[in-house]
Amino acid sequence: MQVILLERIAKLGQMGDTVNVKDGYARNYLLPTGKALRANEANKAKFETQRVELEARNLERKKEADSVNEKLNGTSYVVVRSAGETGQLYGSVSTRDIATALDEAGFKVARSQVSLQNPIKTIGLHTVEVVLHPEVTATVTVNVARSEDEAERQAAGEDLSNPNAAFEADEADDLDLDEIFDNPEDAEAAEDDGEASQEEQA
Repeated sequence: MQVILLERIAKLGQMGDTVNVKDGYARNYLLPTGKALRANEANKAKFETQRVELEARNLERKKEADSVNEKLNGTSYVVVRSAGETGQLYGSVSTRDIATALDEAGFKVARSQVSLQNPIKTIGLHTVEVVLHPEVTATVTVNVARSEDEAERQAAGEDLSNPNAAFEADEADDLDLDEIFDNPEDAEAAEDDGEASQEEQA
């Protein structure tokens, strides 16, 4: 289906462009949300009469998005979830969870604005994009942890997703300790040598 874009759509085109899209995408998203019009002569004429108004409205929305972006971009949010020893979550963190965390911090963001390819299923620091406007995108860090204490440790740079890290460190310590002690057989040999030398002196 051919449509006229009423705003910039990523990977599709700029405001005023006439583009070909799948019928389902047009019917289910672009047309009902007011982001596009069917491309026919009547709508082309309608768009031209509204172009100045649409551009002015778009510019205003972009200014608002830029203002929010200044405060939101680079911020971090903690999401506490239950997880196994390997760091795998028993559930997942979705766009709804992230939008809720932002809302609690004072940012009114719809879940559709949170750009997440797949739900987050492991603990750790995850970089997530928030589309504030077709031309303005903020980047935030979602700190997924089992507790607030773990979240602080992760934020400080500790990797809690590797349960073997502590074990490997202990194992390394054990190896160091073993190297300090003599081999029992070597100790016995040394004692025998000592006794032999004493007999020679006698």
